[in-house]
Parts: sequence; C-alpha cells; structure tokens
Amino acid sequence: MNRSATLERLRSETAPWDVVVIGGGATGLGVAVDAASRGYRTALLVQHEFAKGTSSRSTKLIHGGVRYLRQGDIQLVRESLQERAVLLANAPHLVTPLGFVMPAYRWGQQAYYAAGLKLYDLLAGRRNIAPSRRLSRLETLDYLPTLQPSRLRGGVLYFDAQFDDARLAVTLARTATDRGAAVVNYTRVTGLRKANGRIKGVDAVDEETGETFAIPAKTVVNATGVFSDTVRRLDDPRARPMIAPSRGVHLVLPKRYLPGKKALLIPRTDDGRVLFAIPWQDRVVVGTTDVPVKRPSLEPAPSRQEGEYLLTHARRYLTNPPTESDVLSTFAGLRPLVKADGNTSPAALSRDHTLRASPSGLVTIAGGKWTTYRRMARDTVNRLIELGPLPPAHCVTEKLRLHGWTDQPLPEGHRREYGADADAIRQLIETPDKEILLHPHLPYRLAEVRWAVRFEMARTVEDVLARRTRALLLDARASIEAAPMVARVMAEELNRDAAWIQAQIQAFQRLAKSYLIVPNRSRPKTD
Repeated sequence: MNRSATLERLRSETAPWDVVVIGGGATGLGVAVDAASRGYRTALLVQHEFAKGTSSRSTKLIHGGVRYLRQGDIQLVRESLQERAVLLANAPHLVTPLGFVMPAYRWGQQAYYAAGLKLYDLLAGRRNIAPSRRLSRLETLDYLPTLQPSRLRGGVLYFDAQFDDARLAVTLARTATDRGAAVVNYTRVTGLRKANGRIKGVDAVDEETGETFAIPAKTVVNATGVFSDTVRRLDDPRARPMIAPSRGVHLVLPKRYLPGKKALLIPRTDDGRVLFAIPWQDRVVVGTTDVPVKRPSLEPAPSRQEGEYLLTHARRYLTNPPTESDVLSTFAGLRPLVKADGNTSPAALSRDHTLRASPSGLVTIAGGKWTTYRRMARDTVNRLIELGPLPPAHCVTEKLRLHGWTDQPLPEGHRREYGADADAIRQLIETPDKEILLHPHLPYRLAEVRWAVRFEMARTVEDVLARRTRALLLDARASIEAAPMVARVMAEELNRDAAWIQAQIQAFQRLAKSYLIVPNRSRPKTD
C-alpha cells in the first residue's frame, strides 16, 4: 500500500467509482474487500487511521457468542459460528483456536454450562473446532493453575478463536488493495455530492496537506461505526440518531496471572455481565465493561470505576489478586450498537447488524462485531446491487484467502501475523534492523517500523505503536520509552524533520499516559 500513489489515483481518475466506502474499521474494510473481489472499482477513505477506533480495541476474540445463547439469539450464534469457521480457513496466520474454561462453583452449575455448550457445538456443526466437555476439579485447575480453588466443583471446556484485531484490519486493507481497490488513510469525507437528489460522489480532504478534491461515485457506503450518525447528517441534517454507543474497557496484566494456554470465562457476574481473562501476546487481557456513553470519541477514556470493576472481579477468581500497580495497559472501545425502540440499555441493544438506505442512496451499515464482518460486507454490497447502479456479481469472500495466507510453518524469526509475504520475510529477517528491539519489555524489532511505513501506510508513531505493532496495549510505559526511536526511524522513511519528530513523540506520549491506570507507578514485572 502506497499512500501517495493512492491519492494520485483518487485525484486523477475521472470515471465514477462503482463503490466509495467511508470508514476504515472492520466493516468498511470488509465492504472494500467484498466489492473489489466482485470486480467493482472500489475506493475506501478513512478520516484518521485503519482500525483507529473500535476495531482495534476488541476483546481479541472470533466467537459465536456464548452469552447470546442465554439471550435466546440462536440465529446470531449460528451465523457467528459459521463466520468463525470462515475466518479460521481464510486467515489461519491471524486467527487461531483458543480453549475456554468455565469454572463451576455451585451445585448444578456445571451441568447447566455443559448443556448450553453442547448446543453451541451443535450450532457450529461439522466445522466445530472441538467438542466441549466437562472437567473434573483437578482438570480445571490443571488448565487454570491460578484459578481460585476454594469451593471449585469442576468446569467445562469449550473452544472459540482469537486474533489480533488491528493486524486483521491491515490485512483486509492489503487484501482490498491486491484486488484493485484504492484504500487510503487520513483522508476525511467532508460532504456528499448530489444531483437530482441522488448521491453522485463525495468531497474529501487530505488531512496531512489540507488539499481538497472530489471523488465521483455510483454508490456510497457509510461504514463509520459509532460515527455513522455524523455521516448520515451530511446526507440529511434531520436524520434521527440510530447509534447508541457503549464503552467496553479492558485491562492488560502480566502473563503470570493466567500462565496456561486456556482462557477463563465467567458467563455471569453479579450484575449479569460476562468476564473474560484471555492469554494474548504473552499477556492477559481482562474484560469487559458495557457502559452507555452519550457522545462517540476517537479516543474513549476508561473510567477509574471500570478499571476497579474489572480488578475486583478478577480478584474473586484468581489466587494472586491483581492490583492497579500490576496493570500494564488499559484500553477502551465503543461498540456501535443500534437503538432498539423503547429500550436503550446496552444489554438490550442489538448486537446484530443493521442496513439502511436513505432516499438519496446512501447505504449505512451499523452494529455487528468483528466475527461477522464478512457477512455484514456481503449484505451491504448485495444491497448496493439491489438499489440498481451496479451490475449483479456474486460474493466470493467465503473462500477468499486473505493477504499473506498460509497454513505452513514460517522461517525462524518471522512473525506469524505477517503471513507468507515474501517482502515481509525479507524485511523482517534479512535486514540489519532485525536484531534491534524497540524496548526490552516489548517483542518488536526496528525492522517492523520500517516495514509498517513502507508497506502498510503507517504515518505516525501512534500508527506503529498502537496498531501495526500492539506495543501500546502490551505495555503502555514501555511504548512511551520506545517512542523516540520509532519517531527517528519513521522520520528517515518519510523524510520528516526534527520538529516532526518532537511533535510525534509528545503526541504519542500524551496518548499513552491515558492508557495507564496509575501514571506514576513503578514498572510491574511482565513474567
């Protein structure tokens, strides 16, 4: 992906694009992949960065949704499990199976869990990862050695999958590019162009230079997540809000709090929420909260109360109770839930996706989750075809292998999530930068910074440390200390001056401090 070349293409091509997508999260990128793979001339614009918002702040799970069984949403569970199987097949370098243990502390709890999870297995059908099964007390503690043993009766083991959300987003951007799409970040849509009341394109501005330009289009998709209503008001200032954002907060702890390879799931806490503790990237992710918010934000801040809630519940189930000083990072994301008539509590709002077409032809796709991004994209492009401007073409993404696809072992020293990309292998293994770590407490090397700039359209220190790598989530303090090195290398690659370096360091360090529960703490041990 080359940003300058893509912008030049958007400026110079005068024929209307078949599809213009606004938004660069899971849904928008999925629509771009679907449309481009059907042969439509496709462009995608995102005002900030790929997966800057919700799509890089998930619980890192590709799952059917065990909790939706309790709510009776069988169809959503069935569809999610089907999409889980599709992702495991099409992106095995990014999505991998993960076992979950539900501990049982009360009489009858194990049988209840086991029955529900057998239904989960049944809904997954022949593409189930592995059958669920009951565990004895000793087996449960063997899988989760730090689990609170007092009054433990046993547990149930079942399987879902996990992934790196930001890396999958970048992979989708590269997959769309492979199929001819023009995908670009830091390009904001400022208006919708119309003729005779119908949308005929968009006005956009390059956020780096301030240059404005028009992009003609046959169809336009609004895939901006929690900001969907903002784009809808560009089309119709009187549009009634359809999004009710909900904030989910996660804590990242050292691996010692969950040293095994299985995740812990508490399906119902005191107030009815689900609690996860998930091994991820040699750390443990604990989540999540579900709190309604009034206004969406690109950088939602976790509240101290949410952090205390997660720590309090984690202490109940772990023998070594974590404290605020143990938290390596905390992050928050906003779920773009669609309003339901008469009820706006987060638990009652739809987790399924919603499609709306305005009288002018703007198609808005909202709601949903990472697991079902491909199905959401398919439904969106099908709707564009139904509206008339596009010739019919079948969806092919169910069997479309994503960029870098591989199910084979990779060369030593090559990070699996980059996949079987020959350029990546050379950059990350055969360059002098391969041996230089960004920080002793982070697993990333200097070569990955150069790779992110050259091939993945990284433009800022935040892009590299928050999304191309996950340094900000793995250890916020270490990422602060790594920022100066990253800024200097990026300046070399992007031909930036000393003032840019200093501004980037300061901007990232301000951001990273908001990921610390206790900004002035000493560093916790990560092993």
